[in-house]
Amino acid sequence: MTILHRDEHLLVVSKPPGLLAQPDQTGDPDVVSRGKEMLSGETEGAPFLGLVHRLDRPASGVMALARSPEAARELSRQFRERLVEKRYVVAVEGTLQGIGAWMDYIAKPDRQPRLVDPDHPEGKRAALDWQVLESSSARTLLQVTLQTGRPHQIRLQAASRGHPVVGDDRYGASDSLPDRAVALHHVLLRADHPARPRRETFVAPPPTHWSGVLTDAMDTVLHRMLDREQPS
Repeated sequence: MTILHRDEHLLVVSKPPGLLAQPDQTGDPDVVSRGKEMLSGETEGAPFLGLVHRLDRPASGVMALARSPEAARELSRQFRERLVEKRYVVAVEGTLQGIGAWMDYIAKPDRQPRLVDPDHPEGKRAALDWQVLESSSARTLLQVTLQTGRPHQIRLQAASRGHPVVGDDRYGASDSLPDRAVALHHVLLRADHPARPRRETFVAPPPTHWSGVLTDAMDTVLHRMLDREQPS
């Protein structure tokens, strides 16, 4: 887990694939526990670290954690009111062209996320916008901007249209990737600093296994985008 930014209010990291966002019954390593280890010794007692958003275990990318209850409340408000920009790069199977938007409903009636009819009593609206960055005959590299943040949203919506995320064998991908990974990466998070009057941008390059997922053309486009979005 790599630190992208650290101050007295925020810890922003790049989560690798396979790492849980928070502790669960498995006892497997997680972002919150690792983050507290990184901050150990900076303050007296156990450090506070508040989880204000999540990222699927097999996905990778930017995660922001709050270092005080006040920062947690402010960041949670921004996520709740959809004031935070969340941008992903996703490699999917098959060929897509141009731009588009997907809108569905997702529920967890049996604790497992799935698409449901709009009139399902537990269904919640799931919307995103996508843009093709580069494509080949076998795969397409997408830039995805979430309008909502539902469990497994990108993975479910892409797979339901015949374009599972590369490596996502849970939702029908033809191949798996190392490290329990799927080719879904939270590349950019843009939010207001919880204690200072400025807009912050955090960018995380995809993990190394992406080099085996992308064509040379996709890799070139992705690195140009990363260079363009790096905060000055």
